[in-house]
Amino acid sequence: MTGAHATDLSYTLWLFAVSLGASALGGMLGMASGIFIVPILTLFGHLDIHVAIGASIVSVIACSCGGAAQFLRGRLTNVRLAVVLETATTLGALSGVLLSGFIPVPVLFFIFAVILLLSAQQMLARRADPVAGQRANAPGANSWGASLRLDSSYPDRALGRDVGYRVHRVPLGLSLMYGAGLISALLGIGSGVLKIPAMDTALRLPIKVSSATSNFMIGVTAAASAGAYFLRGEIVSAIAGPVALGSVVGAVLGARVLMRVSSDKLRVLFVVVLALLAVQMLLEAFGVHLFGASS
Repeated sequence: MTGAHATDLSYTLWLFAVSLGASALGGMLGMASGIFIVPILTLFGHLDIHVAIGASIVSVIACSCGGAAQFLRGRLTNVRLAVVLETATTLGALSGVLLSGFIPVPVLFFIFAVILLLSAQQMLARRADPVAGQRANAPGANSWGASLRLDSSYPDRALGRDVGYRVHRVPLGLSLMYGAGLISALLGIGSGVLKIPAMDTALRLPIKVSSATSNFMIGVTAAASAGAYFLRGEIVSAIAGPVALGSVVGAVLGARVLMRVSSDKLRVLFVVVLALLAVQMLLEAFGVHLFGASS
């Protein structure tokens, strides 16, 4: 079916449109487009999940490149923190590549669903950013954040001023980043689905900073595993090409929306999207195909 799709112009345009929309939403949430593209390509595009993951890996890199510039200009990205966390995430991604060929497809769907549900639960546990009150400047913040000079600030358009924040529990954050990288390589989801809850709950970052910093990191994580997927023939150029192009355009649009949307609305949207995707992928794991076969 992949070969037939490759010669179908309407299918190519569909891939571009889907990746544009998915990347705009994913880029706004700091998750890239992979978390949406994998289920869409498998459920609606009827592609094998490994081919969908290969295209997703490419789209993750494109999404990161498309959105990073605007986040950097807007001073939302904590670059120093991203570099520290990316060491653990990349190691996890390389570990995931070694395991990816040994896990059956239903298990991949099930892992995907569980990760989505856990992420939604973690985001629901915190409904406000710890930036306006005393917690942001509280004494006893993790000494790693201070010694590595990870604490920073970001411009809040609603308040009309810069808001400072401190980075807590860096060792815990590094451990969670390793797991995020491993899941990223297994599922091609860009690892933002785990990075943002980790930054939100463990490091206690504002959600906009988490989203922007995650977007900065996801491209590096995906690049660490893209070569292996290419060598295994799971990156099909006729599929990955239009997906990557749509992802770049969508990421730019998503970044612009993130700069303007409120943190509370962003958090609610994050949870709703994760929950809906989790239910669908859990059904797929148990063989319930609401939209037909996925391969």
